[in-house]
Amino acid sequence: MDIMDQIKNQIESAAIILYMKGTPEFPQCGFSSRAVQILEQCEVEFSYVNIFEHPDIRDNLKLYSNWPTFPQLFVKGELVGGSDIMLELYQSGELQDILKNAHH
Repeated sequence: MDIMDQIKNQIESAAIILYMKGTPEFPQCGFSSRAVQILEQCEVEFSYVNIFEHPDIRDNLKLYSNWPTFPQLFVKGELVGGSDIMLELYQSGELQDILKNAHH
C-alpha cells in the first residue's frame, strides 16, 4: 500500500482525526496544542497521528489535502482545516455541530 492509500485509509476509517505535531498529551507546537484543547473542550473522542513519528505522512498529507501547515483536522473524511479555522468554527458554535455529527 502506498503512502497516499495509507493516508486515505486513516482519514476514512476515523470519524475525527487530527494530524498534529506531537501527541495530545505532549503537543510539540502551540497550534497543535490549541487544536487539542479545542477538541477536548468539545468533549469528543478523536484519533491522531504524530507527524514527527511519520515523516512520510507529514510530506504527503500536504499533497493529499492541499493544505500546507499542521495541525490538520479531518471529520468524516473531509478536511476541516488547521487550528485557526478550528478556533473560528468553535467560537461560532459550528465546530461543535460538525463534531457531534461525526459519530452518527
